Amino acid sequence: MSKVIKVENLSKAYQLGDFGTGTISRDLERFWARMRGKEDPFLKIGEVNDRTIKGGSDVVWSLKDINFEIEQGDAVGIIGRNGAGKSTLLKILSRVTSPTTGSVKVKGRIASLLEVGTGFHPELTGRENIYLNGAILGMRKAEIKRRFDEIVDFAGVERYIDTPVKRYSSGMYVRLAFGVAAHLESEILVVDEVLAVGDAEFQKKCLGKMSDVSKGEGRTILFVSHNMESILKLCKQGIYLEKGKLFSQSAAEKVVFEYISESDLPSTNQHTEDLNKHVKLLKYALTKTNYRMSENIEFCIELLSSSINKLSGLCILIYNIYETRVAIIDLRCEELVEISKKKGHLYLEGVMKNINLIPGSYTMGLYLNSELCSGDYLNILKIQISEDLQQSAFIQYPPEVRGVAFFNHTLTIK
Repeated sequence: MSKVIKVENLSKAYQLGDFGTGTISRDLERFWARMRGKEDPFLKIGEVNDRTIKGGSDVVWSLKDINFEIEQGDAVGIIGRNGAGKSTLLKILSRVTSPTTGSVKVKGRIASLLEVGTGFHPELTGRENIYLNGAILGMRKAEIKRRFDEIVDFAGVERYIDTPVKRYSSGMYVRLAFGVAAHLESEILVVDEVLAVGDAEFQKKCLGKMSDVSKGEGRTILFVSHNMESILKLCKQGIYLEKGKLFSQSAAEKVVFEYISESDLPSTNQHTEDLNKHVKLLKYALTKTNYRMSENIEFCIELLSSSINKLSGLCILIYNIYETRVAIIDLRCEELVEISKKKGHLYLEGVMKNINLIPGSYTMGLYLNSELCSGDYLNILKIQISEDLQQSAFIQYPPEVRGVAFFNHTLTIK
């Protein structure tokens, strides 16, 4: 496969606050350095893009020294927390903005879907915007006309195709914009996390279309999303950005696991928290944090409320590393409800039997519903399920077919 994107020493700096360096002399010094091909003297004081701290410089590096290559036909997921530089990277690749330093080499035409309304003129109709987008991509009118009906059918906006797009809802906007980007004959498709605007059925349709154009047509896909399951379904390769730097580039499964593992989840087997001014979680604890498949998990929960606090719901929630809820353990019983009516202190112990989750990392949250407190308290405890030697054969299956649970079974062969 040939390389279609090559990024070398890519950096992008932004100045915070008002534009300009504050004085005419500084602006002239900056201009003179640029004319001589020298580095901007004020970029030397730039800081890493950490949005959680104030910092001491008004120049931040949204991207810093990024290097990677992408081959033709690859579907690449780009992940990272807010402010990591994902959208900036896509804007540079799409030629919306230019890098401060470094170079980007792209082979082929790029169709971009960066945010709602990108590339659309609000006063033009849907029909006119389809032709406009195609012309921007360098396509002939005959090429656009050949794909026109397919685009409109995919977007599902035929009734409004001759209406100015300023009257479209955000969902209709995205439907038409994605239809144009995916069906016009560009070699590279760049999609930022705008698909979250669409409904679940359309998101599924878009993922299917992107998979088709990548595998069937050999087009390259760059996909930014905070939905790790969508990344894993579509992408074979992944890029993980952290505070403007390239943290990792590898197989999508490995990159997603690194991203999840870097989160600030507690590794302790005990947690205490003030749920609100009325209710305290004095103790939510496990006997340990590492378990084998099919092993029992012992737990205890201790609550203290300022007054009588009748419970109507109490559940343990289990999430996998992709933040998908995989199990609920309902702890409600008549005795628990009766005790909660009479006193403010509640202590319970229990055992989750034969937990047949596949090996991996999980987080255990708590759902509480009562007269004084209600809500999901997520990612409180972290556990690790390791492989049971008796069931070791199943781990050979690829991740997309493993599911989340293992069931014991019997088999008769005749």
